[in-house]
Amino acid sequence: MDEVAGSRTFTASGDAYDSFMGRYSIALAPLLADLGGVVEGQRVVDVGCGPGALTAELVLRLGAGAVVACDPSPAFLAACRERHPGVDVRQGRAEALPLGDDAFDAALAQLVLHFVSDAETAALELRRVVRPSGRVAVCVWDFEGGMQMLRAFWDAAVSLDPDAPDELHTMRFGRAGELSALLAGAGFTDVSEHPLTVRSDYTDFEELWTSLLLGIGPAGAHLVALPPQEQERLRAAYLHLLGSPAGGFALTAVARAAVGTVPA
Repeated sequence: MDEVAGSRTFTASGDAYDSFMGRYSIALAPLLADLGGVVEGQRVVDVGCGPGALTAELVLRLGAGAVVACDPSPAFLAACRERHPGVDVRQGRAEALPLGDDAFDAALAQLVLHFVSDAETAALELRRVVRPSGRVAVCVWDFEGGMQMLRAFWDAAVSLDPDAPDELHTMRFGRAGELSALLAGAGFTDVSEHPLTVRSDYTDFEELWTSLLLGIGPAGAHLVALPPQEQERLRAAYLHLLGSPAGGFALTAVARAAVGTVPA
């Protein structure tokens, strides 16, 4: 991800992030927790917690005292602390987790690994902090077409500018097999990959467009960097690709997820 997109994403408020992406990540959280085998009595870390969508699901299942949340963004950490009192919230990057060895029964990283600078090191860190026979589950969006909101946006953007930074080509792990290969390369066993499908309902197209104008993520950063006339052209192309909905509509989003076990 380019520097501008990263800056906007990780300095955004929790509410702004929720308006754009949180509506999907909240629905995704229980699916990833299920994949990671999260059950009562465990201690689990949420790596790249953001404002705390997955953290909320872990607290629901385990209680706040059994959850650690970690993220590099001060803005996201502040939101996570406010929303989830009692959770141990720590600042740190996935490539250098501020956590002890073998400290958790499971580690989850939701919509994170395509943003880290060194995913291979991050995968090794996930393995390090989880006890032998513990599980690690990770996911990112399917950029090939499963994430309708982003796929339609980039198809519209590329139709107007072939050099638009389509996440399918600029981000890692959005294709089948990439995440499972990452975990296998880090030494996990019993690695498998699974699609996780959620949806978001919009009252109208303006709700979706307004969330993009917050400038969050690569799509939002690309949009707000355009001059007003180009923004309007992109708006029209995007609306057309979504079928020109006149009222409420829903979009589905498929995440590619992988799970692996730390060798005993």
